[in-house]
Formats: sequence, C-alpha cells, structure tokens
Amino acid sequence: MTSQDRPAIAPITLTGHSVVLEPLSMEHHDGLVEAACDGELWRLWYTSVPAPDQMAAEIDRRLALQDSGSMLPFTTRLIDPATGGPGRVIGMTTYMNIDAVTPRVEIGSTWNAASAHGSGSNPDSKLLLLRHAFETLGCPAVEFRTHWLNHQSREAIARLGAKQDGVLRSHTRSADGALRDTVVFSILEHEWPMVRNALEFRLAKRAQGAE
Repeated sequence: MTSQDRPAIAPITLTGHSVVLEPLSMEHHDGLVEAACDGELWRLWYTSVPAPDQMAAEIDRRLALQDSGSMLPFTTRLIDPATGGPGRVIGMTTYMNIDAVTPRVEIGSTWNAASAHGSGSNPDSKLLLLRHAFETLGCPAVEFRTHWLNHQSREAIARLGAKQDGVLRSHTRSADGALRDTVVFSILEHEWPMVRNALEFRLAKRAQGAE
C-alpha cells in the first residue's frame, strides 16, 4: 500500500462484538464522568484518569491534540444488548503519538469503568483499533506504553501478543511529580494475523460462555 493509497488517520466509528468506539466529543462528558466514578478511577496512582471536575478539560486536551494531528481520541461504549446499538459509556481510548508518514500509532491513554473490567470490552476495543491500524491505515507497527509499576496493564498488553521492546527509564513525571519508568511494547505487521486470531478466539470463547 503506497502513501497515496492509504486513508487519512481521521475520526471514525468502529463497531465490535461488545463495544462501539465513537469519535470523542464534549457530548460524551456526562457519561465519561459517570464511568470514571465507577470505581473512582482517578484515585489510582498508576493511571491518569481525569477526576470528574477535570473531565471537560481532558476532553478539550484530547481534541486539541486531534486538531494538531498527534492523537485520534475515542469514547468507548458498550453495545446495548436490547437494541444492538451504542449503550452505556464506559471509558476512553486513543491513537496517540501519531506518525502519519510511516504511518505508526500508539494505542494508549485508555481507561474503562471498574464494572467493565473483565467483561471483554478491552480485548474487543483493542481488536478494533489494531485491525483498523494494520488493515486500513497500513501501519507496519503499533505501539503500547505503560508505567513500569502498572503490572495489570503490562500483563494485559502481553496477553494481546505484543512484545516488550524496552524500558525508558526516568521517562516522564506522573501527576504527583514522581519520575516514571515507561515500558514500551509493540506488535509488528507480520505478527498481526496471529494476534488477531488469538483475540478473536478469546472473544468467541467469552461469547460462548455467556450463552
């Protein structure tokens, strides 16, 4: 796929088995506040979930980065089983640190309501984002980053099939000013079919168990 053939990295709605990823907008504000309050996620030291009174500013921040071309933010909704359409807002995710020339993206700045953890919403959203990155945008690699001490996130990324590239020591400062070591993972284009098959198997197995 040549650069002329590749579609732009632009807002798009992605629909999966259990979630819908919608382009982030200020209309999602109240639903996102409710989702963040589900588990009081902003109190977790190893995450960067906005507090309710900071949600509007975080939406504005992500949309400004979208305007600059470095981020493509999404709101994550569960699919309503009664209607088959978009239902409850459960969180946010993004393509970030976008390199439109290569092209290459990082999947990150992700959080979901506590009640959605373990529901299959995370692997479903990752399948959507990875499929779009590799099969539509033509990315040769997709990156993930997380806090060295966020073992839950590191394990979840590894379960996707991503491989650890290395650790950026004293990479950034957390909200409290402490220096953070950042773990970098990636999935390469030739690894994508295996990762896709594993994710689809996990989701199919979960769907069968719910029947």
